[in-house]
Amino acid sequence: MDRKAKAVICREWGQPVQVETINVQGPKRDEITIKIAACGVCHSDHSATTGKIQYPPPLVLGHEAAGVIIEVGEGVTDFQEGDHVVSSFISMCGKCRQCVRGRPVLCENARKAMFTLPDGTVRTTDSEGKDLNVFGACGVMAEYATLHVDNVVKIEPGVPLQNAALVGCAVMTGVGAVFNTAKLEPGSRAAVFGVGGVGLNAIQGCQTAGAEMIVAVDTSESKLATAREFGATHTININEVEDVAKAVKKLTGGVDYAFECVGAGTVVAQAYKCLGRGGTAVVVGVADMKDQTSFGTFSMPADERTIKGSWLGSARPQYDFPRIIALYKAGKLKLDELVTRTYTIEEAPQAFDDMIAGKNARGVIVFD
Repeated sequence: MDRKAKAVICREWGQPVQVETINVQGPKRDEITIKIAACGVCHSDHSATTGKIQYPPPLVLGHEAAGVIIEVGEGVTDFQEGDHVVSSFISMCGKCRQCVRGRPVLCENARKAMFTLPDGTVRTTDSEGKDLNVFGACGVMAEYATLHVDNVVKIEPGVPLQNAALVGCAVMTGVGAVFNTAKLEPGSRAAVFGVGGVGLNAIQGCQTAGAEMIVAVDTSESKLATAREFGATHTININEVEDVAKAVKKLTGGVDYAFECVGAGTVVAQAYKCLGRGGTAVVVGVADMKDQTSFGTFSMPADERTIKGSWLGSARPQYDFPRIIALYKAGKLKLDELVTRTYTIEEAPQAFDDMIAGKNARGVIVFD
């Protein structure tokens, strides 16, 4: 059945987000409709409003959400009404070389569902009946959303949905970069550049994995203070040192792992330069498409350094999301503390402004 829903829309790149009432169609084959309980406000959503991520407007924002299934489409057997789920913006065909080898984040057919559902169509229209694209096959910054079953992961009831929502992006991206991409070893020394929502999760991922030193690097003293609460053993304010890579090396002797969580080529270079011998730099942040990184090439073979990328923490959503929830329930990962402030959907423009100003570890829109 069709449903009316308030949703956060990008109408034009470079313009503030708008809250509109849209129409959400019911599910077709292999699809489900979710009543969204909470949706995180992510920098990637902001990037979609500026054109840094070039999803064509008009676009329903949101990719980091949790809710309850209220309707299932034809052929759906693994989900039923009442199931609690987390959205996943990773579309995977399950048949290509990357999917078959267990790398769904690299699905060779994923680009077919960047701003539509996998069949190339959408279930969202505006008040004039015109199609609305959806962020990452999700578009979950809305009261209701219809998604393909491959873009949702079932979780057990009892986990606060405003916390569970963050697993779909910020937590998975940060923790997964440590666990899956870097495969950080106990006793390692690590540095995390940029301690927003993703960086904080990289920090607590390092702590959970057993790192002996975790250096948080940022320009904000308040963020660095929060980083200590999430497990950082040392902090460096970039504004207070002449050369941040040298400062990290002086403190650690050179780190085994450096995580770039900003999305800037200059910061990638800093992360690489602070590595010790045999170290690995993991690029987590999403930079502008024209951005470049530069570092001395000789150090790569001479010191056997590695530089690699991490997309959504190299996630296997159906496996990793429940794993993260289990770590949270066991007291090994913080989720409650990540939610700095909640907003109503009408307050979405303020939530974006606060995110851009760096006021929140994570702001979350909570629906009635």
